[in-house]
Amino acid sequence: MYKKTGWKDNLFIILALIMMIILFFSSSMTYQDQNVQPLLEKLLSGEPLRGLLEGIRFSYAGSEVSIQASGYTGFIEFFIRKAAHFVSYFLLGLFWFLGIKNRVQPIWLTVMIALLLTAGYASFDELHQSFNPNRTALMEDVFLDSMGAFTGILISWIFFTKRRKPKSKIKKLKIK
Repeated sequence: MYKKTGWKDNLFIILALIMMIILFFSSSMTYQDQNVQPLLEKLLSGEPLRGLLEGIRFSYAGSEVSIQASGYTGFIEFFIRKAAHFVSYFLLGLFWFLGIKNRVQPIWLTVMIALLLTAGYASFDELHQSFNPNRTALMEDVFLDSMGAFTGILISWIFFTKRRKPKSKIKKLKIK
């Protein structure tokens, strides 16, 4: 069953496609083209919060992530890069959901299609990235991207369902 779609639905699909183009070009760039460590060195020259962050150490894709392993700016850049993954796919999932919610029913199917479109693109994008110098395809990034998409879809679905007001049934009073 299809509902009537409007210009907003088309706008969100266009935004999803624009986001996919941006992600494609981003994954086409070399690591050196995207490296923000020189800027971070200038902005964070005093290494604020180093004492607090020095105790953080974990493994991501088989590599240690810590100040000791990557240096202060490399450690900060790691979180900036992963936040960019999450936010980009949050927006992509959100745009797909909002673009197709009036085209596909029931709503759970809309959620599934939006998630599959986004997670599928995350997989494709990681594969595409692997063909570029000094870049690697990581399943961990596909998972992170998919979680960003799922979060965007879930928040928009909750907002969408809360916003729809139930039809009120007004009882007609009979006057005698």
